[in-house]
Amino acid sequence: MIKAAFAIPGDKDQRTGGYIYDATVLRMLNENGYPTEHLELPGSFPNATSADMTETLQTLADVPLCRPVIVDGLALGAMMPAAIDQVPAPIIALVHHPLGLETGINPARAAALIRNEADVLQRVAHVIVPSAHIAHTLTNMLGVAQEWITVAPPGFDRPAACRSPASPPLILSVGLLVPRKGHEVLIDALRHLADLQWQAEIIGRFQDAAYADALRTQIEQAGLAGRIRLTGQVDGQALQAAYRRASVFALATRYEGYGMVLSEAMLYGLPVVSCAVGAVPCTVGTAAHLVPPDEPEAFAAALRALLEDSDTMAQSARASETYAATLPTWHDTVSHFAKVILQVAP
Repeated sequence: MIKAAFAIPGDKDQRTGGYIYDATVLRMLNENGYPTEHLELPGSFPNATSADMTETLQTLADVPLCRPVIVDGLALGAMMPAAIDQVPAPIIALVHHPLGLETGINPARAAALIRNEADVLQRVAHVIVPSAHIAHTLTNMLGVAQEWITVAPPGFDRPAACRSPASPPLILSVGLLVPRKGHEVLIDALRHLADLQWQAEIIGRFQDAAYADALRTQIEQAGLAGRIRLTGQVDGQALQAAYRRASVFALATRYEGYGMVLSEAMLYGLPVVSCAVGAVPCTVGTAAHLVPPDEPEAFAAALRALLEDSDTMAQSARASETYAATLPTWHDTVSHFAKVILQVAP
């Protein structure tokens, strides 16, 4: 029986799309007859200290030659390319999105990350990505050959509970409090809707303390302190309850390698307003209302069209439900990983 390993930086049970993807794949590989060891890497990536980098490379070097090792790109993309050559086991890179495409980092740092990750990916046995968009990006921006890439979209469980929308209508957003998620754009859009009845909730870990403080200040200055809540990270049950209470899902993101929360919202039959960036158009198909990034007025107009017209709201909800019915399951996702593991095993 072929065994594998899965190296993930930090706590694999963090409540973000990438970590949920990793943890679920790890669990289901083991449940479906593909024994896979969990290797917990230091959580400082992609800005790992020298000590953490040394520890990580030793962990990977200790994996036997016969055991393919999946390495999350948050760590792999930041490693020294020459060090990858010292890992005896075949490496399967899991790239949620290139590190250099994160919003808010120094342009020189971004360019260096792209160059480094491109070099790293030339040295691995195979690459797995969550979307065709990321596959296209790796081929065209980082020079990864198409035949080295497998697209394994995330799977989704179908929610059992029915919705129970709150009053006034709840506009829900879910995503880390980091600039890439565009929460300040959403808040600015909501300022343009102050004449309507609504409440809003932004769920996500306070990863960037300065950004979180800026959002709180923005909410106060817009006079929306009683209408917009920054709730921080919540557990799975609380997140499900929020989806059931919501009337609209809104994410003013600047980039997504997939955007799992968009699919989750559609599974709950929520109309979705987001931005035409990255993999988002592929993730939502024609079911969502997409506007250009960094345009709060356009975002506000899309939300207003839903909030002011119950027929438009209902039609958009039906479109989400119809599209969600086509989403893959986690068994589909894991089958892609299993095939790659068998393919690269010595």
